[in-house]
Formats: sequence, structure tokens, C-alpha cells
Amino acid sequence: MGIKSYEYALPEETTEKELLRLIEDLNNDEQVNGILCQLPLPKHIDEEEILYAIHPSKDADCFHPVNVGKLVIGNPGLQPCTPYGVMELIKEAGIEISGKECVVVGRSNIVGKPQALMLLAANGTVTVCHSRTKDLKAVCKRADILVAAIGKSKFIDASYIKEGAVVIDVGMNRDENGKLCGDVDFESVKDIAGAITPVPGGVGPMTIAMLMKNTVLAARIQHLMSNGNSCQE
Repeated sequence: MGIKSYEYALPEETTEKELLRLIEDLNNDEQVNGILCQLPLPKHIDEEEILYAIHPSKDADCFHPVNVGKLVIGNPGLQPCTPYGVMELIKEAGIEISGKECVVVGRSNIVGKPQALMLLAANGTVTVCHSRTKDLKAVCKRADILVAAIGKSKFIDASYIKEGAVVIDVGMNRDENGKLCGDVDFESVKDIAGAITPVPGGVGPMTIAMLMKNTVLAARIQHLMSNGNSCQE
């Protein structure tokens, strides 16, 4: 794609101060347009402190509160990569979201919450489920579009799925045999669903693609800002 990448594989003993200094250097480096900090971080480093230190215009993962806030008010630039990838999958499959009953299982800041906001922005009627949701199965069974992002191996089986529903599996787990699998029991659901994503090979590659897309957009935003233009342009 023509994107030059730099890798900083730091030892686990790296202090929070040292990591913050590196991020500050990258923030100030005009040759760097996007920054991604691989999670999870060692326990002695405050993850929030690190993510918030990345300049919003270089926040390729879209974890900074400025970018999250833009998503909330419907004015996004950079977007969270995994839910962004889900939206692109739905779009490219020619599936209409507007007016549909959309259920997101999981409320993480990385997937569940932003996914709900994106579906809402596309005029879906959105329900977010979590560990305290009563009668989860009944709620899921209403879904025209179901996004599973709970991190539980093969948790969603055929009994959760409405006939013809679109099922998007964001999970990345390992089953009892150590084989990669999602949150959805693919074999039991595939013949009921109208469309379904596999694991691996479904949402995962889209996450990477959207990371690249964010990086290109970030470069454009920075170019505009360096020329004195508003990034809204």
C-alpha cells in the first residue's frame, strides 16, 4: 500500500515514563501518521494513560476520547477498526441496516459500544446486551442483525438465532481442541442464518484493512491541518 511502518518491540520492563516519551516523540514526528499501541500492556503500565497520550489525529485504533466523542455525536473521522470492519462487511454484502432490529452482544469500549453507535448512525434499531441482560436468548432471537462480541467460545448457538438473520462473529477464542473459533457455534448456526462470518477469516482481516484505511485518512487529516485547514474538510 506504500505505507512505511516502524516497529518498537520494547522489553516488558519498559517503564510507563519511557513509553510515554516514545509516544511523544512519535506524536512530534512528521513522518509518522498513525500510532498503534499493541494491547494488553504489562500490569505496571496504565493502559488508559498510554492510549490518551497518542495524539487524536494519529490515533489509528480510535481509542482516544476525542475520536470516541466524535463517533458519539455522529461526526467521526477515524473509527474503531473492528466495528468499522463489521460495517464494511455488511455494506459490501448489500445488507440494509436502516430500520432493522440490531443486537450487539457485548459492551466493551473496543467493540460493543462503538458497534452499537455505528449501527445506530446507520438507522438501525439497536439493543446492547451484556452479562446482566435478562433472557439473552429471547433478545438475540429478535435480531435481524446480530453482532457477537463477548469472548466466549461458541456461546451463541442456533437457539439464539432468528431464521435468516445476519450473524457477525467478532469473537476470537480457542475451543476444547485448541482450534480457533468465535463466539458463535458456526456449524449449528450456518443453516439458519441468512449470512454469517467465519472465524478465522471473517472480521479479523477487516480489522486490519480498516487500520490501514484509518492510517491513510489520518495522513490526509494531518496534511490538511498542516496547511491551516479544518480537519472537518
